[in-house]
Amino acid sequence: MEMRVRRAGVGDRDALVGLRIANAERHVELDPGLYRLPDAEAVRRHFDALLSGGSDSLVLVAENETRVVGMAELVPLALPPDHQILIPRPAAEIHTVVLDGHRGEGVGAALVAAIERGAVERGIVVLYAGIFAPNTAATRFYSAAGFGPRGTLLSKELPTRPACAP
Repeated sequence: MEMRVRRAGVGDRDALVGLRIANAERHVELDPGLYRLPDAEAVRRHFDALLSGGSDSLVLVAENETRVVGMAELVPLALPPDHQILIPRPAAEIHTVVLDGHRGEGVGAALVAAIERGAVERGIVVLYAGIFAPNTAATRFYSAAGFGPRGTLLSKELPTRPACAP
C-alpha cells in the first residue's frame, strides 16, 4: 500500500484527535498511574490552535490511500536561561503515533525522517523522545531511528499538599 507523509492541515484535525486518543489508551494500559485519557475536546482545541498557525510546532501526518495512519509532532523547547550552565542548543521534543495495524510498515520511520528534516530547517540540533514508562516497543523504535540515552532524568513523587482552608 502506498504511503505519503505531509504537513497536517485543518482537515486532518479529527484524524489527529483520534490518533492522540488511541495513543493515550495504549499508554494508560502501560501505566495508569502515569498516563491519562485526555478530554477529546481539549485535544481538539490543541490541534485547532496548532493547525491555525498559532504555534512553532510542526505536525506531520502519514496517510495511505484511504486514511491517516500516523502522525508526528515536533515541539520546540525554550533555550536554557542565561544563568544556567547548559550550552544553549535549540532542541525539540518529538511525539510519534502510528495506528495499530500499521506498525512495522515503515510509517513511523518515514514520520521521524520527515520530522528530522523539518527540525533541521528550523535550526533544531537536538531531538528528545521522552519515554516515561516501561515501553520496550517505543524504546526499540526510537533506538532504531538513531536516538540514544542523553544523561539521566530522575524524578520523585511528592506527597500531595492538603488543601488550605480559607
